Amino acid sequence: MFRILATTAAFALASPALADDVTDTLQSAIDAYSEGDIAYALEEIAFATQLIKAQKAGALNAFLPEAQAGWTREIDEDEGRSLGMMGGTGAVARYSNGDDSFNIQIMADSPMIAGFAGVFGNAGMMATMGKIERVGREKFLNQDGELTGIVAGRILVQASGGDVDTMIAHLEAMDFKGLAGFGS
Repeated sequence: MFRILATTAAFALASPALADDVTDTLQSAIDAYSEGDIAYALEEIAFATQLIKAQKAGALNAFLPEAQAGWTREIDEDEGRSLGMMGGTGAVARYSNGDDSFNIQIMADSPMIAGFAGVFGNAGMMATMGKIERVGREKFLNQDGELTGIVAGRILVQASGGDVDTMIAHLEAMDFKGLAGFGS
């Protein structure tokens, strides 16, 4: 792992345009490690990991659909970060139209999703749990108005709190093909 960190930091330091908080933090970890301060090196590595996850979450926000006509969208950065605490990367938006509102959340690469992937990959099993809704080529489980789907076996997409047809209309605007390749 130290070799990867050293290579990454060396590359970043050789390319000043690429220097940022992540590379500065990685360099700090390397410096601490070189000085024998393992505890601080580990803290810096954890902080660099957090910074990278925040960048990845920002990129995931781009897959939240734009609001349909008459609706507004507000991306909830705090909620997205809290989803990341479950071991992956998250993005959340609230859609509003007067008194009507709903949320769409995306969670990528969380170990928790692996457990759901088998169920959501089997239409017969999904049908025993609720109604299946098609959104483009994706299948979503409708359980009492909450829509849940798994994209590419590793990305959870949920829409909840609103009229099912309205939520589906918003979900139809998502780039599921692009989302499937997220982080690859």
